[in-house]
Amino acid sequence: MDVVLSLHGRTATALVLYYTAVGLWGLILGVRNSGPTPGFRGAVAIAVIASVVQGILGLVLFIQRPPPELLHILYGFALALAMPLAASLVRDRTPRGQSVALGFAALFTAGLAIRGIITA
Repeated sequence: MDVVLSLHGRTATALVLYYTAVGLWGLILGVRNSGPTPGFRGAVAIAVIASVVQGILGLVLFIQRPPPELLHILYGFALALAMPLAASLVRDRTPRGQSVALGFAALFTAGLAIRGIITA
């Protein structure tokens, strides 16, 4: 159980750093008047997959011992759903707008991860 708890905590820290990097990448693409590149889209996909893995680790922990604050679970669900929702909402924007919106969404998701860590 301690291994899963350790993985859950380390993955949370990695998600904060990764979503921050992806968010800054999206904003830089927007400043350069560029749409999302295939590499950027792949980075977003990796972030979403990592968020789902984080949720699975959290579910294993929840079965053994629930967190002291159930708000932690809400942040976990929001973390896993934020980027897919943002990607579906920006589909009709200009390429530059997609990059900027996805960049801000990734930074917002990094903030959700930080809040999840704080409420753990």
